[in-house]
Amino acid sequence: MSDEASRPQPFSGRVAVVTGGARGLGMAMATALAERGAEVALLDLLDDVGPAAADLAARTSRRTGGWGTDVTDDASVTAALDAVVATLGIPTLLVNAAGIALDQPALETSSEQWRRVMDVNLTGTFVVCREVARRAVDAGVPASIVNIASMSGMIVNVPQQAGVSMLTKSLAVEWLPHGIRVNAIAPGYFASEMTREVAARRPDMRDEWLRRTPAGRLGEPAELGELVSYLLGDGSRFVVGETVVIDGGYTLV
Repeated sequence: MSDEASRPQPFSGRVAVVTGGARGLGMAMATALAERGAEVALLDLLDDVGPAAADLAARTSRRTGGWGTDVTDDASVTAALDAVVATLGIPTLLVNAAGIALDQPALETSSEQWRRVMDVNLTGTFVVCREVARRAVDAGVPASIVNIASMSGMIVNVPQQAGVSMLTKSLAVEWLPHGIRVNAIAPGYFASEMTREVAARRPDMRDEWLRRTPAGRLGEPAELGELVSYLLGDGSRFVVGETVVIDGGYTLV
């Protein structure tokens, strides 16, 4: 029996939405959920979101779908989630992994750059949370949400900033009476397309990441999949509004 065939299926019969899921850490988390029984909808601006969903279905034998979505645009998010409901069903699991990075000092950051980062990373997270929560509340079903925040919410990780962790706490308190549990994950530096792109431009930054990480390596995407599965699952029912850091010790030193 294969490892996948023998894996418990805690999300069987449930629909998961993963933003930023067409590649990288988003795809790693989408794969983890599909391997545990979820039907998975990928929402992403990338053109290959459809083929990515088809590949995920082939690898996991789950129903999937991919929708081109701009998380900063209400109409785009609404249309995508309406399509998810029509195709897969009411989503009761959500991972907000869509995000962009700006490795630039504040003194050199334009207002336009600032707004773009905030629109994608913070406003986009809120919009998708709100629209998934509305559908769950209207259907009278419980739901679980995990937002991908940043360890920069725990330390001054110059030049990066963070705001998702406090949004997570606020939504967790407001929505728990509706049966919607909200938590966040704050990853350190993981082996992903984004970190590889930064490292290609700035090899010194990768060296610095490794030097400051007691584990002495970058995180593996599968490790993130294990954590998101726990936080979305029933085993973490008493975990509410938390931001769980997974960084190989980076924020400790």
